[in-house]
Amino acid sequence: SALQSLGVPCYLGGAARGLLPPECPLALRQNRREALRDADLVLLAGTVCDFRLSYGRLFGRGAAVVAVNRNREQLLRNSDVFWTPRVALQGDPASLLVALSRSLPGFGCPRPWLQRLREAEEEKERQNRAKAAVPPPCHLNPLMVLRALDRLLPPQSLLVADGGDFVGTAAYTVRPRQPRGWMDPGPFGTLGVGGGFALGAKLCRPEAEVWVLFGDGSLGYSLMEFDTFVRHKVPVIALVGNDAGWTQISREQLPLLGSAVGCGLSYSDYHAVAAALGGRGFILDSAGDSGGDNGGDGVGDSVGDGVGDSVGDGVGDSVGDSVGDGVGDSLGDSVGDGERRVVAVLRAAQAECHRGRPVLVNALLGPSDFRQGSVSV
Repeated sequence: SALQSLGVPCYLGGAARGLLPPECPLALRQNRREALRDADLVLLAGTVCDFRLSYGRLFGRGAAVVAVNRNREQLLRNSDVFWTPRVALQGDPASLLVALSRSLPGFGCPRPWLQRLREAEEEKERQNRAKAAVPPPCHLNPLMVLRALDRLLPPQSLLVADGGDFVGTAAYTVRPRQPRGWMDPGPFGTLGVGGGFALGAKLCRPEAEVWVLFGDGSLGYSLMEFDTFVRHKVPVIALVGNDAGWTQISREQLPLLGSAVGCGLSYSDYHAVAAALGGRGFILDSAGDSGGDNGGDGVGDSVGDGVGDSVGDGVGDSVGDSVGDGVGDSLGDSVGDGERRVVAVLRAAQAECHRGRPVLVNALLGPSDFRQGSVSV
């Protein structure tokens, strides 16, 4: 409420994602570099000038930067090297924002500035929608899969992010629905937190629909936690972006070293592992691609709990009973058949979760240049 009272455009990162509702006009997530370059006043409310802000090199010349952080070392990180704060306050960022909103009633940034940022935001979103509609040479477009997920998240959802390239794409695509609705590995990229975070989140907030967004690399650290989810009756939904590689690493390693050695993985049957442990597994793939040796039609096959169940024969078995024939009718004409199929499978996963079963959706992804040039080392 303090941020909305101040009327200042905000870029939220890390655990702050979801602090403003998705429909709030002040909440921006695109073109941050350009916005920071053009701003004449920047407030770093707990944000650290590390690699995520190019060590402070993003601010425009002459910009007044006000930083507030509880930790003095983080407050002044890389200062007097690439940036210099006009004001540096060691204290609680939330308390400062509340105090500012109370002392500046009626304040708001210039409307033309906010309008310009909103127009740039909408144009970037339009470009991303166009990219999501382009089918890759094989399997699914990761942007399309994540846009489908964003359509389905209920207000009480909680997102746990544990991955590299897939999670990086999700940060620009999936919108947390509430404050404290996003948990991720943090700036050090400590992959492997997903299973434990999801377990704790669901136990502490049993009313929430908990989704874990895994990369296929990071999933290797947490996959056996499906045994824990089943034994302790903790229904969560894992969506695995399976592009058969450590893609975040290879994006930089390949142009830098001319080799992707060590970055290759396989389109493994992670959904079958979850099912073998007593959960429910779904595989997502493009309609005309079986995804290698997975069997079925590749659109929405499901794997049961391993006790008498077998791989389903397509959308009818895994989706039809739980979501009905009208799946996608309310999605609008702009949604293609591929996204409708993805939505149907994700809704089926939600239905299984609401029945009390942990679910893993194994989404086979094709190549994408959406995050080309992103930094990993």
